Amino acid sequence: MAAPTAAIAKPMMKERTDSLLESLYTSSKGSDCLQTDSWTGQDYLVDFLEKEVGSDLKSLKNVGDLLEKLREENSVLEEQVVTVSSCVPLKVSAALLAAEEAACSLKDLLQREQLTSIKLQQHLQGAKPWMENLSQTLNQVDTIERHVKYLRCLQHIEELSGAVQQCLMTSSVWEAIRAVDNMAALDAGLSRSGCSHLQDYLRETLHFWHKIIKDRLSNDFEKVLIQLHWPIISPPTQSLTPMANGQETNSQLELLVTQLLALQTSDDLISQRPLASCHVAPPTRPASSATAPSQVPPLCLPIQIMLLPLSRRFRYHFYGNRQTNSLSKPEWYLTQVLMWMGNSSTFMEEKIQPILDRAEAPISAMVELCRGLLCLVQEKVSSDASRLLYDDVLFCHLVEEVLQFEKELRSNQSYPQSLPGLLHLLLEDATLQKWLTVEKKMAVEKMDAMLSAEGAWSSQYKDISDMDELKAPDCAETFMTLLQVITDRYRALPCPSAQLKFLGLQRELLDDFRIRLTQVMKEESRCPLGARYCAILNAVNYISTILGDWGDNVFFLQLQQAAVSLGEEVVMGGLGVMEVGRLASLEGSLFEGLLALLDRLKGDMMGRLLEWTMREITEKAKPYSQDRWLSLPAQQDQSTMTLSSSACPMMLCVRDRLLNLHQVLSFSLFQLAWQGLAERLDHVLYQDVILSNHFSEGGSAQLQFDMTRNLFPLFGHYCKRPENFFKHVKEACIILCLNVGSAILLRNLLKESEEGGTGWASAEDPPPECALNELGVYCLASCDVSILLNLRASWPGQ
Repeated sequence: MAAPTAAIAKPMMKERTDSLLESLYTSSKGSDCLQTDSWTGQDYLVDFLEKEVGSDLKSLKNVGDLLEKLREENSVLEEQVVTVSSCVPLKVSAALLAAEEAACSLKDLLQREQLTSIKLQQHLQGAKPWMENLSQTLNQVDTIERHVKYLRCLQHIEELSGAVQQCLMTSSVWEAIRAVDNMAALDAGLSRSGCSHLQDYLRETLHFWHKIIKDRLSNDFEKVLIQLHWPIISPPTQSLTPMANGQETNSQLELLVTQLLALQTSDDLISQRPLASCHVAPPTRPASSATAPSQVPPLCLPIQIMLLPLSRRFRYHFYGNRQTNSLSKPEWYLTQVLMWMGNSSTFMEEKIQPILDRAEAPISAMVELCRGLLCLVQEKVSSDASRLLYDDVLFCHLVEEVLQFEKELRSNQSYPQSLPGLLHLLLEDATLQKWLTVEKKMAVEKMDAMLSAEGAWSSQYKDISDMDELKAPDCAETFMTLLQVITDRYRALPCPSAQLKFLGLQRELLDDFRIRLTQVMKEESRCPLGARYCAILNAVNYISTILGDWGDNVFFLQLQQAAVSLGEEVVMGGLGVMEVGRLASLEGSLFEGLLALLDRLKGDMMGRLLEWTMREITEKAKPYSQDRWLSLPAQQDQSTMTLSSSACPMMLCVRDRLLNLHQVLSFSLFQLAWQGLAERLDHVLYQDVILSNHFSEGGSAQLQFDMTRNLFPLFGHYCKRPENFFKHVKEACIILCLNVGSAILLRNLLKESEEGGTGWASAEDPPPECALNELGVYCLASCDVSILLNLRASWPGQ
């Protein structure tokens, strides 16, 4: 019975499964919930049945229970959906109701706002007349208040003026000075107000009383100065001249100086106003704002008064039709001012400076006096410079005197570098351009003169060996001295841009001189061994050496940084980004381009010199290269070894040329010359003598004797191991002079190496180079050694 039952149940179960799969597959096709990359409903059901039923047919009896379980779960899900669907409309209804209530509230608020706005407009319309009346009243009150303040200020001015008058009548100078200071403070407070008439009245009142006080103090101060023998025109014979009433005079001096210092604030204020009319005119500024010095504070009042007699003397002697007012003699007034500074230094330090220190005034009496005198000189120099622009000689003289004055002012008088002197006057556009033009003109004229001079190509130190290491000709040394003088002239200029313009002029002059040297060199190139040709070579080397030193000089390094920061076209023009970067990092120098041109010229001249020397030596070496090396007797057959007779002309020529070059070339150039000569001679002897002949045992010994005992010692005067500069000849002599056994072993070793290639021997065997190194052969290759071995004639069996 079991079998039939199972047979009946199996078709029934299959039918139910198929129908369930079909319904699920149909529903899964219409569903949009599944993603395209997920399983289909059919695949899911198959996996589900595989998991629950599996391949065991006996477990099919549980299918009915599984179906009932699924139906129950389906019913639960349907009930949940119905419950949720019934709850959602209630929430939506509640939300709609709340929205309607909010809309009603908003409408009510808008109506209330409209009513409030209408009431506000009505209130404003009613209050408008009141506001207009109140505004008029407030404006009237404000006007009255300003008038009251105006009148109070005017009253205060009148009170201060009356106070000053009362103090002056009672000789209360200090109180009068305080009242004037209060006026000055009030004027400073009114500077931003629009009360122009009040300001003018205050300034006129201030100027009136200030002038009265200043005149009174100035008169008293001048009387005291006269008692102290001021101004000091000539050098003082005694530091402090004793006087009968010296103590009283010193007390009066201190009182007057202190009172004048107290009057300084109002004096500074008045000196900035158009109404001001001081006894000492303010310093005259250059017309060019680009080169004018920065603003400095005005002179202190006591020094202004002390400068009055000196100013009168200066204008009397150096203006007008006086003989001392000469454009060709600027040193007269410049020297006079320096003398006044020097003569007055003791008086200022012993008399005035202690008073300033006790008054706690941060002022140097001597510096203030120098500033005042410089104002006179600046005005005079500026006037003279503009009149001398068309006279080169007088203009150059003025520049020289101004530079000398500036130097003495800074060194002897200790005038601070932060304060302007006279150099900024030379930086005016017209004056600076004229200076550059004259410098170039004078330099070119001097170059023409120095190159055409009789002793232009001889050294002035030729008889002093210790000082003539560079053997610079007179023209080159004079030219570099000229450039150094130009550097000394513009070194003190306060403007890096102007200094760079002079540097550009120096570079232009250097290039011009290099071209002139090249032209003279081409004329002398027909005889490179002549004294003038070597002098030109020494000149090029001397200029290169000096420029190399300048490239490491602090002054030129500072100019280099200034050129990079300013991007000065005169110096930086034509340079690429890499060159500018090298200048900025101080790897290069401002003279790098000129040094490259000079080095190339030096290399060409040295090459031509050595070429001509070797041409003569090679001609003398021809008999030596044609000697009968194969038939020379062995060393043991000769009593003593002597120099080959055919080598004597060559040796004498080498000796004479070395001595001549040592005498005419500088030390560094001669080092290059003899080393280059040794290198070329090594090549000639190796090619024309050794490789062009066969050598017997005696010939090899003779060659080695000629080289080691005669040629090498000629160069031994200039180095310790001259054979190191004849590597080919030295090593060739080693190979040719090997004893027969060593030569045979070496030849076999090299032959095996050539025949076997890289695998000629085991890895443990050393290469042939090791054997050559043991013999002292490092320069020649294995193939060269094989060739030399084949040049030996003394082989066994031959």
